[in-house]
Amino acid sequence: MKLSVETADLELKHRFTIARGSEDVVTSVITTIEHEGLRGYGEASPNSYYSQTPETVTEALREVAPIIEGSRPGAYPELLRQLRDRLDGNRAALCAADLALHDVLGKRRGKPIYKMLGVEAPRAPLSSFTIGISSIDHMREKVREARKFPILKIKLGTDRDLDIVRAVREETNATLRIDANCGWDVGQTITMSRELAELGVEFIEQPLPAERLEEMEEVYRESALPVFADENSVTVDDIPSLVGRFHGINIKLVKCGGIAEAMKMVEAARTHDLQIMLGCMIESSAGISAAAHVAPLVDAVDLDGAILITNDPFRGVENQYGQLVFPNRPGLGLEPARS
Repeated sequence: MKLSVETADLELKHRFTIARGSEDVVTSVITTIEHEGLRGYGEASPNSYYSQTPETVTEALREVAPIIEGSRPGAYPELLRQLRDRLDGNRAALCAADLALHDVLGKRRGKPIYKMLGVEAPRAPLSSFTIGISSIDHMREKVREARKFPILKIKLGTDRDLDIVRAVREETNATLRIDANCGWDVGQTITMSRELAELGVEFIEQPLPAERLEEMEEVYRESALPVFADENSVTVDDIPSLVGRFHGINIKLVKCGGIAEAMKMVEAARTHDLQIMLGCMIESSAGISAAAHVAPLVDAVDLDGAILITNDPFRGVENQYGQLVFPNRPGLGLEPARS
């Protein structure tokens, strides 16, 4: 096998703002593994919140390239174990390698990844579409542009959060989900949950900063809405500590390390009676398609990263107004957009 690594600057249709900052362009790391005439593609869209950058991901992948290139054909489980051991401190790099390996394996077997995960037909929950923080008038405009999406995810963490949600609700009857991105405190979360419930919001994602995990016990008891962990839900090892503090978790492949690690999180969450949301970063159809193959196994989906950009380098699973449409191709179902 041969590994190659490159970066891609993904240009956003709109400036994307959350409680921690804004972005116009996101640099993603793209991996390609060539094996026996097949090409498998992977991706990692690293986030500085998790102390990872395109540079650290690229360096880590180049360090493990000899392991991948020296692996014997068909030894994928053992290879993934070796990579996990070497890349435990850089889960984004592990994700990029894991996705490319799964893609090659699916192509070798002539099967889409979802079938390899035990799903006969890819009937996934509808995906939400994200509305980033902006002026209320601009957010109203973005909601109108997204009128065909039945589920909207609203980014909050401002001094006008309730006004934003009220304005959004005036524009749409869509199901609303809220992501505070660690922007609230306990009292604010409990109070907001009651107001948001009256506005028809479905759930709240990560209201408190991750380091205030113990305080989530009060939120869990008093919130009028379910609360989902994101920044507190990184790998499978985090899940036991979330019981009694969150109603559900958000799994992101780039956080946990790819499809194999995501499947461990799915199993652990079910064991602990936690609901499961499958999320994404701003990423291309490589990362989104990989997550989509896991989507039939979860309760809620937020896989809109590729439709927020203008220059997707791949074609794969499509998000058609929230409905995930799988191509009739093996592996992740990807092909370069320029081909």
